[in-house]
Amino acid sequence: MSRIVEVRGLCYAWEDGTEALRGIDFNLDAGQTVALLGPNGSGKTTFALHLNGLLQPSAGSVLIDGVAVRGKHLAAIRRKVGLVFQDSDNQLFMPTVLEDVAFAPLSAGLSPEQATDKAIAALRQVGMESKSGKAPWHLSSGEKKRVAIAGILASDPLLLVLDEPTTFLDPPGQRSLATLLAGLPQAKILITHDMPFARSLAAEAVFFQEGSITARGSLEQIVTQFDW
Repeated sequence: MSRIVEVRGLCYAWEDGTEALRGIDFNLDAGQTVALLGPNGSGKTTFALHLNGLLQPSAGSVLIDGVAVRGKHLAAIRRKVGLVFQDSDNQLFMPTVLEDVAFAPLSAGLSPEQATDKAIAALRQVGMESKSGKAPWHLSSGEKKRVAIAGILASDPLLLVLDEPTTFLDPPGQRSLATLLAGLPQAKILITHDMPFARSLAAEAVFFQEGSITARGSLEQIVTQFDW
């Protein structure tokens, strides 16, 4: 099984000197799903933002598919690592759903025809092909989440990183999202406080506390250990 993520000694400090990450070691293999658990402010999202270079380490290393997340590699890394933000409105910005999903393939150098084909295939994969002509802001929260995921799938990623993906979704929307994600072959990192959602997708979890990973094991073991 190939190694998708390899993080060694990752440290990060904010401009005021506050340590946000303190020596993180983390691995993830192809097809694996892991939940990141821990209190707000423990470093989970800060860690995730290092996986495609939106933040750069103060110390340590981050490799995606064996390639360092820095410099000339960043454009390729960002196609391999798709971040799904908590609020989909932060990801959807084009006039129509189709244009939004086609944006990344176009930016990667595909022709308009190729990018459109990629976008349609990705929308079909998430069950949103019929909404391709709609404006993103006319969609429901669940539909926006699916379009945001389609925009990532259009780049053929190796890894999906989802930050509190069930926020703004009602229970049917949460279940529908879990079903969609379970059917996708990519490795996944779930940052979530939603334990039913985590249980539906991840058998393994890591626990963050004050910028460090303090435990890794089965989801149920971690939930029990930390009374989460």
